[in-house]
Amino acid sequence: MPASPAPAAGEPAVVIVGANHRTAPVDLRDRIAQTEEDAVALLAELSLAGVAQAVVLATCDRVDVVAAADDCPEAAQRILALLARRADVPPSVLAGQGYSHAGAAAVRYLFAVAGSLESLVLGEPEVLGQVKAADRLARAAGMQGRTLDPLFQAAFASGKRVRTETAIGERPVSLAAAAVAVARDLHGDLARRIGAVVGATDTAELLARHFRDSGLTRLEVAHRSAGRASAFAQRLTANTHPFDRLDTLLARADIVIAGGGTGAHTVTRPMMEAALKARRREPVLVLDVGVPPDADPTIDRIDGAYLYTLEDLERVAALGRADRAAQAARAWAIVDEDVARYLADRAGRAAAPAIVALREAFERERARVLAENPHADAAEATRLLVARLLHAPSERLRRAASDAEAMDAMLRRLFGDVQGTGRTDRP
Repeated sequence: MPASPAPAAGEPAVVIVGANHRTAPVDLRDRIAQTEEDAVALLAELSLAGVAQAVVLATCDRVDVVAAADDCPEAAQRILALLARRADVPPSVLAGQGYSHAGAAAVRYLFAVAGSLESLVLGEPEVLGQVKAADRLARAAGMQGRTLDPLFQAAFASGKRVRTETAIGERPVSLAAAAVAVARDLHGDLARRIGAVVGATDTAELLARHFRDSGLTRLEVAHRSAGRASAFAQRLTANTHPFDRLDTLLARADIVIAGGGTGAHTVTRPMMEAALKARRREPVLVLDVGVPPDADPTIDRIDGAYLYTLEDLERVAALGRADRAAQAARAWAIVDEDVARYLADRAGRAAAPAIVALREAFERERARVLAENPHADAAEATRLLVARLLHAPSERLRRAASDAEAMDAMLRRLFGDVQGTGRTDRP
């Protein structure tokens, strides 16, 4: 489990321990956490293990524990041991199939997850919602805090930037998503459309389910076997239609999924011509996912009929994958901008108490000088004040004069262009 260097001591740092689709098999990830109840139980175990702030992100792609810790290596080992116990594997096994990030590397990883750049499917739209749900779960369990809360808010903002400023999630990357995209281009809102499934192959069911999830509410199934049609329709919460009356179904359907794979053309050209005539040329999309094909290829020559084969859908999906890959460079640039801004803001917040203390110390010296020299004019008072303020730093600088170049660089960082700083070649 490669680890990033831990940040300097101070405010608790961020540490992430987990396993994802790139590093561990799904059965190992599932043994750690699958459900919301698993995540809640894991948060409770983390609390008992002394981890005061933690968020558990458990999805089909990953199981990540995002925590705040003063000692990142020690916290990472504690979390790793807990996850290994849940998975019922030795810590060494999980260490070899997982990862650990700390400090800036952990921040960048979380921002990339929120921007869907670490997903199995690049640009996956659901992931930002999953990160937000994990945050809400941790908040309800009392496991959010002053370190993780601003981190997650910044990650949400970065993920939103990636979604709005790039097109990384706009093009379909799977056959099912390509089919839905083509249907929406042709018909618009799917909720007002009717779908028909002719046949009962696995691919036809996959597409039908995706259409259901994408808003298609009216779906009918026709199959030569009434029993198979009934079972298929039950799985999809759809209606069945008599196969011997396929012509009437085609006349109603806006989207036809042909997936019988019988070797014969179930949807023929004369059937589609008759259906379009009954539809008064209202267009119809035919998705032929049968192997061999189920629809007569000459259907595509009919005015108002749009035929897409598996090869056509794969071409649409391939274009989408290429487009998302091209958008990834811009998305990573956004993530890096936002990470740099977050780390700079955090460093500023960490420095604030020291700056306040320095100002208070200077103010005490100013008051002391004025109290000890009530009759001094402005010039004398300021000379005395400067001498007081520089006395201790000057002594320390003299003791460090052996490294003049480093001293010169330090003073320039603190005070700007101070002429003659760090010079040892003067009398």
